[in-house]
Amino acid sequence: METKKNLRKEMKNKLLTMDAASHEAKSKKIAGQLFNLPLWMESNHIGITISREFEVDTRGIITKAWEEGKDVSAPKCSTDGERRMDFYRITSFLDLENVYMDLYEPILSKTELSSRADIDLMIVPGLIFCPQGYRIGFGGGFYDRYLASYEGSTVSLAFDLQLLRSIPVEPFDVPVQWIVTDQGVHKAES
Repeated sequence: METKKNLRKEMKNKLLTMDAASHEAKSKKIAGQLFNLPLWMESNHIGITISREFEVDTRGIITKAWEEGKDVSAPKCSTDGERRMDFYRITSFLDLENVYMDLYEPILSKTELSSRADIDLMIVPGLIFCPQGYRIGFGGGFYDRYLASYEGSTVSLAFDLQLLRSIPVEPFDVPVQWIVTDQGVHKAES
């Protein structure tokens, strides 16, 4: 089986070659399917990353959450030896700064820390997903560490091409409960 590193590189290249119109249309379709899920409708506080150009667009999802009166928290990763991730409540895109690798994270002086218990829906990013809900992320392990003690609902957003039949899984990998693609909504197979 291919290594995670090779799979990441191949998928990122595929995503980068998607044309802008298709990317936008599929992102909107994915968002629409997410908004129709009970786990979205019942959530009060979502944890979500700010998407990069090749990922499913999350800016519209964040805007919709604010319009619906939901709290929104975005992750801030510590790149010191701890490799910790915390979520901070954002109320505007002006609460964010571009840190590295085109990632936008909360500005600590403008935001407040959210506890794991506050966030009832976590939208988990990734590059590749399998039917069991496991994912290949970007290689930092931040989400697997965070999700190990997270008790709310988890969903990932992906273009259909990001779903593979199987991927390498390691003991510390934490699966998501749902995957929403442009082709439909998938409950993780147990």
